[in-house]
Amino acid sequence: MIKTKFLACAALALGATSCLGPNNAFNSLHNWNATVTEYDWANEVIYLGLNVIPVYGVAHLADILVLNTIQYWSGENPVDAPGPFPADKFTAK
Repeated sequence: MIKTKFLACAALALGATSCLGPNNAFNSLHNWNATVTEYDWANEVIYLGLNVIPVYGVAHLADILVLNTIQYWSGENPVDAPGPFPADKFTAK
């Protein structure tokens, strides 16, 4: 029993590397949502729908548990960086 607990803790320690990571999948989804239509209200409806269905939550969880860990150990993220947030053009300067 103690050996099983030790192995479980060791596996958790290797999997939970405590790196924040770039969250490329979540940010790619967020960038896509900002540019999917030219209407802000339509993008908001899509955003709300993707939160109700938990697409954003699944993308963030995949980043946290899998993709950022892969990047930590291999140095390369399987998802390309999305670039700057495209909706920044709407902010006042």
